[in-house]
Amino acid sequence: MSHKKSAAATGAAAAIQPISLDVLHEKYLKPGETGIDDLFARVARSLASAEPEKQRAKYEALFLANLHAGAIGAGRIMSAAGTDIQATLINCFVQPVGDCIQGMDEGGYPGIYEALREAAETMRRGGGVGYDFSRIRPRGAEVKGTHSMASGPCSYINVFDQSCSTVESAGARRGAQMGVLRIDHPDVLDFITAKRTPGRWNNFNVSVGVSDAFIHAVQDDLPWELVHQAAPGIPLRDQGAYQRADGQWVYQTVQAQELWDTIMQSAYDFAEPGILFLDHINTDNNLHYCETIAATNPCGEQPLPSYGCCDLGPVILTRFVRHPFGFSGTPEFDFVAFENSVALQVRALDNVLDVTFWPLPQQREEAHAKRRIGVGFTGMGNTLAMLRLRYDTDEGRAMAARIAERMRDAAYTASVALAREKGAFPKFDADGYLASGTFASRLPAALQKDIRQYGIRNSHLLSIAPTGTVSLAFADNASNGIEPPFSWMYKRKKREADGSTAEYAVEDHAWRLYRELGGDVNQLPDYFVSALEMSADGHIAMMEAVQPFVDTAISKTVNIPADYPYDDFKSLYLQAWRARLKGLATYRPNSILGSVLEVHAAPETASEAALAPPPLVDPMRTVIESRPKGALSAVAEKVEYWTQEGKKRLYLVVSFLPVPNADGSGTVDRAIEFFMPVGQSSESQQWMTSSMRLLSLAARGGFLARALSDMRKVAWDRGPVRLGKHQKADGTQVPMWHESEVAAVAYAIQYILERRAKLRAPSALAGAVHAQEEREQQSAASTPPVMAGKKCPECGAHAMIRKDGCDYCTQCGHLGTCG
Repeated sequence: MSHKKSAAATGAAAAIQPISLDVLHEKYLKPGETGIDDLFARVARSLASAEPEKQRAKYEALFLANLHAGAIGAGRIMSAAGTDIQATLINCFVQPVGDCIQGMDEGGYPGIYEALREAAETMRRGGGVGYDFSRIRPRGAEVKGTHSMASGPCSYINVFDQSCSTVESAGARRGAQMGVLRIDHPDVLDFITAKRTPGRWNNFNVSVGVSDAFIHAVQDDLPWELVHQAAPGIPLRDQGAYQRADGQWVYQTVQAQELWDTIMQSAYDFAEPGILFLDHINTDNNLHYCETIAATNPCGEQPLPSYGCCDLGPVILTRFVRHPFGFSGTPEFDFVAFENSVALQVRALDNVLDVTFWPLPQQREEAHAKRRIGVGFTGMGNTLAMLRLRYDTDEGRAMAARIAERMRDAAYTASVALAREKGAFPKFDADGYLASGTFASRLPAALQKDIRQYGIRNSHLLSIAPTGTVSLAFADNASNGIEPPFSWMYKRKKREADGSTAEYAVEDHAWRLYRELGGDVNQLPDYFVSALEMSADGHIAMMEAVQPFVDTAISKTVNIPADYPYDDFKSLYLQAWRARLKGLATYRPNSILGSVLEVHAAPETASEAALAPPPLVDPMRTVIESRPKGALSAVAEKVEYWTQEGKKRLYLVVSFLPVPNADGSGTVDRAIEFFMPVGQSSESQQWMTSSMRLLSLAARGGFLARALSDMRKVAWDRGPVRLGKHQKADGTQVPMWHESEVAAVAYAIQYILERRAKLRAPSALAGAVHAQEEREQQSAASTPPVMAGKKCPECGAHAMIRKDGCDYCTQCGHLGTCG
C-alpha cells in the first residue's frame, strides 16, 4: 500500500516532519535510543513492571501496541519512565501552604518555608506545582509571637517565584506554578494587580478562586466582605475591621461589582488572573465527602486537594479517523478502536502510580489513597476537520461531545473491571461517591450499579490537558488537546551547536495531511478554522459541550481579538459560570504586555557575528597589542531607536584596520576602535564611554563577537527598546526589540560590522536557498497575527505567549520551552 493510500485510509501522515524529530531528540530520547520504537519499548516495559510477574510480558506487549496506536503518556512519563533517574512521572501537583513560617499551622498545613522546601523538591524532580495561598494571613494582620504585622501572601509569592527560578536553572524543564487566592481574602486586590509590575511572578500563572455567592453578589450589585480568620492589627481595627459572629474578621467591605471589574480589567489587559469556579469544582467532585479542593495544577485542567497529582495520558484522536477528508470514502471516527485504547490506557496510568518516583511521601500517600488518573485526548481540532466538521458549529460540538462521552464510559467501565481485579481505591465510599450532584451520579445507571457493587479503582479518570511537546513529538503536531489549530504552518529557526541557524517548516497535522492527499491548501474548505478565526463564544461553547463528560476540568484558552469590546469580554466569564465550567482563561493581544511603541523604519537584521570564521587562522581573532598610529578608515553612524520615553538618537564611530585574509587573498576590514561622543543627551552617559573603551579592547583582543553578544543580554527595568527589524522566513520584516539601551547599541554595532563586511565581500551575501516547493507552501500558509507577551529569545519581540502548553512567539514563530 502506498503512503498516499495509507494516509487516505488511516489519517497518518506519510513521513515524520523535522519538528517531531527535533523535539523527540531534545526532550524524550535517552542515550542508546535511536527512535520512537526504542522509546515506546522503554515506557511499555516500565509500566508493565507493576503487574504480577507472570503477566508482565503480556501487558508489556499490550502497552507497546497501545502506544503505537496513539495512547501516549504525558511528557514526564515519556521522558522518565524506565530510566534510572529519580524523576517523577507525574506532571503536576498541588501543595498546601499554611499560615505560619515553620512547622505546621493549627489546621495541619505546612508552614510557608516548609511548603517552599516541599515545592522546591517537587520541582527539582520534574513536577509543576499549584498552591492556594489563602490561608496566609493578610497584610497588616497581627503576628502575636513577634509583636509585628504580617506582610501578606503576595510578599511570600515573591519568594516562591524566586525559588522556582533557582530550581529551574538546575534542570532543563522550566518550572511551572499556579498561585490561587480566594475572592474573599483581604489581599485579593493586591493579588489581582500584582502582575502589572513588569517581571513580577514570571514563574506563576495566577487565578482567583471565585464562589457562587460572589457571582450572585456581582449580579445583584451587593457589598462583599473581605475576611480572614487571623485578627487584624490595631491600625486596621481603628479603621473599622471587626469580627463576625462566625469568628472571621472582616478587614474591608467592597462592592462586588467593583472587585469584579478590577479582575476583568486585569484579565483584559494582562491575560491574568484566570478564574476558578470553586463551588462548581467541589460540587462536581466525586470525593466531596473526604476532601475540599482550593487550587489546580499550573494549567488548570486538574483541580486537586493537598498533595494531589496529575497522572496524565492523552489519546491521539486523529489516529482513529478513517478516510480523512473523504478522499477515499466517507470520513468516520472509529469509536470501537478508540474505546479499546482508552480502556487499556486506564490500566497503564494506574500502574504509573506504582512505578513512579515520588518527590514527597505525602504525595505518594494521597495518590495511593485515591488513585486519581487523567485519561485525556489531543488533536480534537484536527479530528473534526478530518471528519469535515467545523469546530465552532453545532455539528462539530456534537461530535466532540460524543467522543468525550464514549471516552468517559470506556474509562469508568475499565476502572470498575480493574477494581474487581486489584481492588477499589482505599477511600472509596459508594454512598458518598454516587451522591446526588457528583460527576459519578450522572453516569449511566448500569455503570452506577456496577460501581456500587464492585467499587472503582480510580476516584477520577479524565482530564483534558494541554499536550505541549508530546503533540509535536508523537502526534505530528496535531492540534493541542481540545484546542483548534493556532496556525496552519510557521517557520522554526533553531540555533545549532556551531552557532549557525537551521530553519524548517512546522506544519499543522491536518493541513499537512490534506495537502498530501491532494487537497489545495491555497483554498482550504470552511471546516479548516483556526483559533483566531472563530468567536469567543465558539471557544466557550466547545468547553460547555465537553465539560459534562470530564470529571476534572479542561485546559483551554479563549483567544479574542485586540479590539474585542470590554463589556462583551466581561460577559464571557459570567457565560462560563452559567455553563458550569470549572474555570476560564482568556488571551487578548494588547499594548500593555509588550509592543507599546509605534512602528518606524529601522535597519535590517544584523547577525550575531560579523563574519563567519574561515577555516584557517581567523584574522579577526588574533591579538592586536595596540592601536596603530595614524588615521584609520572609519564610519560614523546615526542610530535612532525608540524607548518608552519616545525616539532617541545616538552617533557611533567605528574605526577599521585592514588585515590579511587567512588564505593570503587580499585584506579584510577588522573593527578595532569604537567611539561614542558624550553629551548626546541630557542624561549622564558614562556607561557609553566605558562600554566603547571595553569594546575597543575586546576588538583588539580578538573576542569582539563575544563581547557584543554579552552586551545584547544586558537588561534594564524601563521596558523594551525597539531598533532594527527581524526578517521572518517568508521575507516579511517585523520590529526587533531589545532589553535595554546597551543591548540596542550592541545590536547597532553588529549591524554596522555586518554591512561593512558585505560591502567589502559581496560573496558573503550568499545564504541558504529554500526549495521552490517550500516557498510555495509558505506563501500559501496563513500567518497568525502578532500577540503581545513575554520577550522572545529569538527575535526579541515581547510577543511570547503560552500556546498549547508551550512558549510560542507570535511574531517570528519561535517555539520555546513547554510546561
